[in-house]
Amino acid sequence: MRLTSLIQITDEDARPRLAPHVRLAFNAARGEYALLSPETVWVINATGAAIVELCDAQRTVAEISAELRGRYDQVAENDVRSFVALLVTKHGMEVHHG
Repeated sequence: MRLTSLIQITDEDARPRLAPHVRLAFNAARGEYALLSPETVWVINATGAAIVELCDAQRTVAEISAELRGRYDQVAENDVRSFVALLVTKHGMEVHHG
């Protein structure tokens, strides 16, 4: 597998995963999800957490989108790609092909 550039995130065959230094956490007291890295905390909603949970470097962006469309009534075509692209720009996620 090779790491791709941000430009290739729009490829439906991209296989995203959290960066090695990032983890998903749920704060029960606040009822919110967050992505934690050594230097940053990103608070995300439940839909964002569902995307992150599916980003395992095994599923493609297209497969993740299809799974979420099965779970939720309204998932726009570019929602997953946009979310992944944002996290890649912030070094919270990596995208691989192959």
